[in-house]
Amino acid sequence: MSLTSGTAALSPTFLGRARALTAEYAELSDQLAKNYDVQIAKKVGELSPTSTALSDWEQASSSLSELQQLLSDPNTDTELRSIAAEELPSSSQSLEEATIRLRTSLVPVHEFAHLPCLLELRPGAGGSEAALFAGDLLRMYQAFCKRHGLHASILKLDETEGMGNESQVQEAILEIEGEGAYGLLRCEAGVHRVQRVPATESKGRTHTSAVSVMVLPSFPSTGVDEMTQNSFSDPTSDYFVDPKDVRTDVMRARGAGGQHVNTTDSAVRLTHIPTNTVVAIQDSRSQIANRKKAWHILRSRIAQARREAREEEMAKLRVSVVGVARMGRGDKIRTYNWGQQRVTDHRSGITLHHLDDVLEGGPSLDTVMQSVRGWMTERELEALGADEEVCAGGKAS
Repeated sequence: MSLTSGTAALSPTFLGRARALTAEYAELSDQLAKNYDVQIAKKVGELSPTSTALSDWEQASSSLSELQQLLSDPNTDTELRSIAAEELPSSSQSLEEATIRLRTSLVPVHEFAHLPCLLELRPGAGGSEAALFAGDLLRMYQAFCKRHGLHASILKLDETEGMGNESQVQEAILEIEGEGAYGLLRCEAGVHRVQRVPATESKGRTHTSAVSVMVLPSFPSTGVDEMTQNSFSDPTSDYFVDPKDVRTDVMRARGAGGQHVNTTDSAVRLTHIPTNTVVAIQDSRSQIANRKKAWHILRSRIAQARREAREEEMAKLRVSVVGVARMGRGDKIRTYNWGQQRVTDHRSGITLHHLDDVLEGGPSLDTVMQSVRGWMTERELEALGADEEVCAGGKAS
């Protein structure tokens, strides 16, 4: 029998991987039953979905195979043949659904998926209109987080006053707390494009502006200069930033802020010298609080950059197999068109005409994000298959 059904294909490579992971699950479960270990328990929990999905797939595959044999056997009586023909479509659908679940379970959980996250917004092309749209997106994500029970707090907000006293966001950083916030929102990273008629446009022409959205994992911190005893102090960890590599500058805060501004050295700027990554914070009146925020953001940016560098190396190996490079952060990932009340995500291809609900952080935004996560899963499956072929090619040579 073929390992494919409908649009959901299960290659021999993926099936072999699923069976290997299931065997590992069974072995670790036996070890866990004899002697409890936290790390083994964690691994068993990670492998459990694949084991369950493989069992469901094998059952669905066996059921479909039996029906097909009954229909192809000339000795099958008429009544039994009729029953088999009637059950065939639902059995085929069950196998297709089981195949999709099994394929999805093979994608490794993102190593930062369980963490809270930082969401950074910066206006790009489009001037003041881009800055206004950055404010729209900021409110969209705040509403989305509130609806999902995630606590979103503003770590940094730089605003200027535009025409009509409208607030224009030059930069905003949200810290979103909650288990799995990064896994939920990492699909939002990229360039978001808006097409609408600005209030200052006298001829009614539609302008196009853009806002860059960056989503970073947010790592826990025990203090300003103190690393956590595990990942923060381990030089091999993505989370590690050597304080000796960081230049700290303190200065007086600038901009709106009342009597406190320009009276104390509360603003903090950290520069990671090896990568020239700069973080400047002046939101709080306390230098200690600003320093803590700056370290928090710096660690997140460095860790994400290190992970992306590894992904880029793997992408170079995959290109010859997959045929297309991974979509980068610089690509326009989504368009919000006011005139058509349309939202289109250019990765998954989904289009909705519920712009207001999307911008209110409503269920329509969930629908868009879910479609993108599905798209990301497919890309990760392609990469997984490519990795298997690269490894197989290496062993053959």
